Amino acid sequence: MSTYQVVNPATGETEQEFETATDAQVDDVVRRSHAAFGTWRTTSLSDRSAILLLVADLYDERADELALIIAREMGKPLREGVGEVRLVASIYRYYAEEAADLLADTPLHPKKGGRAYVRKEPIGPLLGIMPWNFPYYQVARFAAPNLMLGNTIILKHAPQCPESALMMEQLFRDAGLAADAYLNVFATNEQSADIIADERVAGVSVTGSERAGSAVAEVAGRNLKKVVLELGGSDPFILLDADDLGAAVKAAVRGRMGNAGQACNGTKRMIVVDELYDDFLTAFTSAMAALEPGDPTDESAGFGPLSSQQAVDNLLEQIQDAVDRGATVETGGRPLDRVGSFMQATVLTGVTPEMRAYSEELFGPAAVVYRVADVDEAVALANGSPFGLGGVIWSADVARAEEVAERLETGMVWINSAQGSLADLPFGGTKRSGVGRELGPYGIDEFVNKKLVYVPAG
Repeated sequence: MSTYQVVNPATGETEQEFETATDAQVDDVVRRSHAAFGTWRTTSLSDRSAILLLVADLYDERADELALIIAREMGKPLREGVGEVRLVASIYRYYAEEAADLLADTPLHPKKGGRAYVRKEPIGPLLGIMPWNFPYYQVARFAAPNLMLGNTIILKHAPQCPESALMMEQLFRDAGLAADAYLNVFATNEQSADIIADERVAGVSVTGSERAGSAVAEVAGRNLKKVVLELGGSDPFILLDADDLGAAVKAAVRGRMGNAGQACNGTKRMIVVDELYDDFLTAFTSAMAALEPGDPTDESAGFGPLSSQQAVDNLLEQIQDAVDRGATVETGGRPLDRVGSFMQATVLTGVTPEMRAYSEELFGPAAVVYRVADVDEAVALANGSPFGLGGVIWSADVARAEEVAERLETGMVWINSAQGSLADLPFGGTKRSGVGRELGPYGIDEFVNKKLVYVPAG
């Protein structure tokens, strides 16, 4: 039986199955991508831009259809799915419109005289290994800048997202992308390792778990391939003070519950100074308890199901471990007694270092709230995580918040705003959250040959 299946998490029913690629088919995909690179890299920047602008338009035009696909595949509510598609369109549009400036030669000024510049050039076919939680967005972060640069793309999507994977390939075809410049492949993990090792492939980008990232990085390193890793996160929401506590609570709930809590950059740890802790906990717990999970096609649902029953089971194990060791469930903590992968929104307190919930990522609708005495304790707790993706600092004193931001060991900090993503801002982390950056001007600088050209003084 194929591993590429659409299993609707709202019903538990298998709706579609797709054949996994044979080894011969995988080799053919690599061959075609390599051949296409020779042509695509010489395509003018203006022609590439025109195609990506059409891709952006197609995403906007087909937003409702695309949202319905991922509602079936991984349970995303339709309104969030449409929001994801709009963000994807903005990413393709950003790189199409800004590439001429982003890829312009960089002049240098050698002290010995002469003329020098650095030219950005593509490096070849790239493999993207993408996750299920943002089926379109994760691909766009990788594909848009690299297609604009002139690299070609081989895309291995998550096994539960075959329909959206095929739809993205079709969108590129409909926009007139050169044949084989973007190719979907339903490969196994073993076949993916073979693709990385293939001398015709120049690099690999993976978004996923630490385990997946480590496995990919090991193969890439052994074969001297460039790698970008966007892995997990356990981002803090640090509440220092607030003129409007309600706004802070609303942002904390939004940051935690987007995509049913299944976001690497979701704010999972609420770190609150002592004088605000009781009021925040009461309001935050009440707001979380008021969210009702439901069918992702139902506009009244507070949030959708988790991606699978296994995802529910994993989260329940982490919560039970915390409870067994003395943590308190303020609300939630249980699955729903109904068909589908539904879980209550959960708030934990009293979490301590010996509990899994302290150091592991909680990938679902569960948050941990911590009480701290002051800023120093808040920073120490925030930095005590093995992850370093992002974080939020909430304070009426923006200058103070910026000072605290400098002390956080993260790749991103959002001040007085729920974490999100914008096409023109870089995304990525440090520590066990990965290496490299996507989006913004830095996203087009990863899989690139920065070629020096020097002309001595006459």
